[in-house]
Amino acid sequence: MVAEDDGKQAELVRRYLEREGHTVRIVGDGRAALDAVRQREPDLLVLDVMMPRTDGLDVVRVLRAEGRELPVLMLTARSTEDDLLLGLDLGADDYMTKPYSPRELMARVRTLLRRARRSPSPEPAAEDPVLRVGALVIDPERHEVSVEGGAVECTPGEFRILAALAAGPDRVFSRQRLLEELHGFDRYISARTVDVHVMNLRKKIERAPRRPERLLTVFGVGYKLTDPARTGPRA
Repeated sequence: MVAEDDGKQAELVRRYLEREGHTVRIVGDGRAALDAVRQREPDLLVLDVMMPRTDGLDVVRVLRAEGRELPVLMLTARSTEDDLLLGLDLGADDYMTKPYSPRELMARVRTLLRRARRSPSPEPAAEDPVLRVGALVIDPERHEVSVEGGAVECTPGEFRILAALAAGPDRVFSRQRLLEELHGFDRYISARTVDVHVMNLRKKIERAPRRPERLLTVFGVGYKLTDPARTGPRA
C-alpha cells in the first residue's frame, strides 16, 4: 500500500513496485490509510509523513497501538534528526527523505519484505529463554523488556537491537552487525539508523542517557551491553 497525497509521486512509486511484480493500492490521506489497513492489511506500507486529515506519524502511532506489525517505510521532505528520531521511535521500520532515488526506494522495499517474510528460526531447547544483563531483562517470546523491575516499551527495531546485544553481553557489536539484525544484508540502509535506535534505547533503559552505563559506545567499533553493577560506575 502507498499512502501519498501527491498523485505524481504515488504513481511513480506504483510503476516501480508493479514492475517488480507487486500489487499496489494507493490512498491519498492518513485516515484512508488506516481504514484500508484495517480492511485488508498489506505486506508493506509506504507512508508519506505530510498528508491531510491524519499525518503519517499519527498513522504509525495508531497502527502500532493496535498491535499491527506490518513493515512501514516512511517518506518525508523533513530531514532533521528530531523527525528521524520521532518516526523510528513511533515504530517505523525505515525512513527516506525526499527527493529519493526510486532504485534505492525499491531496494529498501525488497529488504523490508524479505525480512518480514523470513521464516522464524526454531526456538532452541532451553530452560530459560529470557535474556538478562544485570537488572535489564529481555523476553523474546513475549516481546517484553524491563529494567530494574519497570516495564520498557520498545519498537520492533529497538527490540531486535537490544536482544542481539543481550545475547552477547560485553561483546562489542559493530554497526554493520546490528544493521543486519534490523534489515539483513543491504548496502542501501544507512548505519545511522542503528545510532538513532541506540539513542532511543538509552532514553528508556539508562538513568542518565547522556552518561550511559548499560548500553555503551566503543568508539570506532560499535556498541556493547553490560551490567553496570558488575563493571562499576563510569568515570
